[in-house]
Amino acid sequence: MNPMRIAGIILLVLGLAGLLTGGFSFTKNTTKAEIGPLKLQVQEKESVNVPQWLSLGAMLVGGVLLVLGFKR
Repeated sequence: MNPMRIAGIILLVLGLAGLLTGGFSFTKNTTKAEIGPLKLQVQEKESVNVPQWLSLGAMLVGGVLLVLGFKR
């Protein structure tokens, strides 16, 4: 397999995953206060939305790379 086809497959998979899930979330630990040996930490849940146009664009570019990889 040449690198063009591998990149095409990766972009297709990532685009499809972004389209199906719509985004991802993660937990971030932050320290709010620190008084001597005591430490107050808070867990904040952050979420990132992946735009549909970005997912479709990644799938389109991945498809083009995949086709061009087979033509060489």
